[in-house]
Amino acid sequence: MRDAVQDDIIKQFVGLEWLDRYGLLISFAKELKPMDDKFKTEENSISGCQSKVWIRTYREDGKMIINLDSDAMITRGIISLLLKVVNNRSPQDILNLDLYFIEEIGLKSNLSPARADGLASIIRRIREVAEREAN
Repeated sequence: MRDAVQDDIIKQFVGLEWLDRYGLLISFAKELKPMDDKFKTEENSISGCQSKVWIRTYREDGKMIINLDSDAMITRGIISLLLKVVNNRSPQDILNLDLYFIEEIGLKSNLSPARADGLASIIRRIREVAEREAN
C-alpha cells in the first residue's frame, strides 16, 4: 500500500545522482531538531550503529512520538527521513508500515554495510517499541 509521506520523499530524490542525494540527506539532517542531552543516555542508545544514535519515545493521543538523534550528519539525515514516515502514528500503524522509500531512494543499495546495519537496528528498535506500545 502506498503512503503519501513516503511518496513525497521519493519525489524529492528522483533523478538525483548519489552525491546529490547525500547533499539532500545533509539538508534533512539540518532540519532535525537536536535531542536534549539529558535524553542521550546509554538506555536510550541504539546498539548496532556505526555512529551514536539515541531514541526517545512517548505516546500522545494514542500516537507514538519518536525522537531520534545522532552524532553523524548522514545518519541524522537518514533518521530525519525515517521520522517523517513513522512519527505521530499509532503503534499498530508503525508495525504495519512497509518502509519502501528506503529501497526506492537507493538508501539500501548505496549505504556502506555498517550504515545499512545501523539503519536496520534503528528500524528494529522503533518496531520493538511499537510492539510494546501496541499490547
